[in-house]
Amino acid sequence: MKNTTVLISGASIAGPALAYWLSRYGCAVTVVEKAPAPRPGGQAVDFKGAAQLTVLERMGILDEVRRRQTGGKDQTFVDADGRALAVMPGEFSGGELEIHRGDLAALLYERTTGTCEYVFGDSIASLTDTEDGVRVTFEKGAPRTFDIVAGADGIHSAVRRLAFGPESEYVRHLGYYYALAAVDVPGEAAMYNEPGRMVAIGGPKAPAFFVFAAGEVPFDRFDVDLQKRMLRDAYAGAGWRTAEIVAAASASGDFYLDSLSRTEIDHYAKGRVVLLGDAAYGNTLGGFGSGLAVVGAYVLAGELALAGGDHRAAFRAYEEGFREYASVSRKGNAGGFLAPPTRRRIAMRNRMFKHRLLLRALLKSTDMFATNIDLKDYPALLGR
Repeated sequence: MKNTTVLISGASIAGPALAYWLSRYGCAVTVVEKAPAPRPGGQAVDFKGAAQLTVLERMGILDEVRRRQTGGKDQTFVDADGRALAVMPGEFSGGELEIHRGDLAALLYERTTGTCEYVFGDSIASLTDTEDGVRVTFEKGAPRTFDIVAGADGIHSAVRRLAFGPESEYVRHLGYYYALAAVDVPGEAAMYNEPGRMVAIGGPKAPAFFVFAAGEVPFDRFDVDLQKRMLRDAYAGAGWRTAEIVAAASASGDFYLDSLSRTEIDHYAKGRVVLLGDAAYGNTLGGFGSGLAVVGAYVLAGELALAGGDHRAAFRAYEEGFREYASVSRKGNAGGFLAPPTRRRIAMRNRMFKHRLLLRALLKSTDMFATNIDLKDYPALLGR
């Protein structure tokens, strides 16, 4: 694969993970990222199960991820008067190994910046797939041609839109929105619910975390003022400390809001263009995104190397070997769990955490999904 050129769109987790393996196998890798620099901060992400931890170990970063891990946090469900109702243990929300997204992205960037070309502050404008390569134009940079283009640019993937079709054909709204904000409000980790609304502070995702039910509303994902207004409208009249926390989030310079959505696509590749991570199998807040991204990058790169750069054979093997594992992304909706639609459903959710046997069974089921793959030892097979 020494002369294979690969363009990866996205420099969060899936993109740099793929860049690591492809450069290790001899590819010339370019990563393009719309943000002006690696993005710091962000919500906590987690890994679980032998397959995911094995990939981190084979990348040589498992010990460093453990060093930077958050440690997980228990979170107390409270009523409107702040009285404790139940406790969600850190192992339930944080898997076996939890780390802030920005810390993981920085670690992956550190491991690849010396062997890969990174282009920040730019994005792909068009793709023309031919028998000999993919002609790419950029918003700012000069046009270039690559042997392969990989879309690792999230659930709102530009690569998927350009190569496969409009987002509306592949992304399903799950009936909820979520918001994250860096705030400085006092208090222990706590979560408060009203039907269709949840607000939390001090938890694993962010200093302030919101999930609320709402139909799909088109909005500008880059208009933060509009997003803050959506949040204020959604939580008007809510009890507990909600007004205080919403006000702090509205004043925050580190704020993010998006829909809870699921990527549903039949094939991960088209011609010389391939998708991975949330662009191919995303389920917002589904609990498997980072693990699927890292394992998916490992499998895709390994199959490309085994196929000697034959993208048709490699993409077919990637899809056949990974689709069942990635099928967990098509299950469940975190919105209904975090912000149940009725008071009865809220009470049922809370009671679940008081029954150790039921909780243990749920944790065991997530372990089963996390290990449901026959993981090839690509480095050993390839002598790399």
